[in-house]
Amino acid sequence: MTTRRGVFWLLLVAGPLVLCVAAWPFALAHLQATAVLKLVSQQPVPWLVGEAVAEPIATEDISLDTAAGKVRGRLYLPINKPNAPAMIVLHGVHYLGIDEPRLESFAAAMASCGLRVLTPELPEIKDYRIDAGSIRMIGESTKWFAGKTGGPVGVMGLSFSGGLALLAAADPVYRPDFKFVFAVGAQDAMGHVANYYLTGKEQRPDGSFESLTPHEYGALVLEYEHLDDFVPSEDVDAVRKVLRQHLYEDKAAEDAALAVLTSQQTGEAKQLMDSNSPVTRAMLAKANALHIEDMAGLSPAGRLKTMTTPVYLLHGEADNIIPAAETLWMASELPGSTLKAVLVSPVLSHLDFEAAQPGLWDEWRLVHFMALVMHAAEQR
Repeated sequence: MTTRRGVFWLLLVAGPLVLCVAAWPFALAHLQATAVLKLVSQQPVPWLVGEAVAEPIATEDISLDTAAGKVRGRLYLPINKPNAPAMIVLHGVHYLGIDEPRLESFAAAMASCGLRVLTPELPEIKDYRIDAGSIRMIGESTKWFAGKTGGPVGVMGLSFSGGLALLAAADPVYRPDFKFVFAVGAQDAMGHVANYYLTGKEQRPDGSFESLTPHEYGALVLEYEHLDDFVPSEDVDAVRKVLRQHLYEDKAAEDAALAVLTSQQTGEAKQLMDSNSPVTRAMLAKANALHIEDMAGLSPAGRLKTMTTPVYLLHGEADNIIPAAETLWMASELPGSTLKAVLVSPVLSHLDFEAAQPGLWDEWRLVHFMALVMHAAEQR
């Protein structure tokens, strides 16, 4: 009887302890997710939560030697964890590339959670061009980092880089180097996205339609990439300089670039910057038709059914650059064993947090989603 009582009390005490030990990694991941989201949205981090991201970090600018050529990159390293799990964060279409402040904040926050983070620069994406060369560069950067860290790495892709990361992970050459893909605000079918810029509508997998006024940025990126479809060849360089500064949101530089144009070039540039003009829309429709095959090559659509790399999909409900219907299409195409989590959140727009105060349930869902990603990144 005494022995049985001893066993009973041992189980009574040890049972909860075992459960706590087992649950701690998930609890820690939720604290880390909360801290990361607070830091990226520039909100104060509560003290207790902040302790979950207290690892001191160091940054190092590097050059990756890959089969795709040299790649500029930046490492964010937890000083006290030299053998920490690894993760890559890919920037979106932005002229600052790996120097974009939001990307830097996110990478630093992830490293302070105890991850080795690499941010490789994608020159074409940085220059507002979405092409197949970036798929190879993503694959080669992932292969390089996996080789340096001793195993496959998680890859987070922002915006169009998320869709390209999925394509790289689907390539048998690079598949072994991907632990998972975390795509944020990514495209499934470039053709759908291009059509959305013309119509403001996209059909969801369930047959309903998403309607949202497109941001001018999307159409401008397509114009910028295929500018020779819109203006005479002799005007391309001059007009591109204007569009570049317009995309950079540098009004002074845009005005300076406009000032040296001929009257014809000025008219062409202003026409293209008016994405709501029927004339501009007609030109966009014509250009889209010319690049159907190119866009298909930059689209995960049709290649996800055989995907074996785990995938996490996050999209902002109010995204008017790449509509959230794109993530719903990807979720509908991925095998159930591959799609680990999907969330369309009102807390986000494209890659930004909404100014409006989100509900507690929406905040919790986003924290929980990020915790799943954090937990996956930390697994060996």
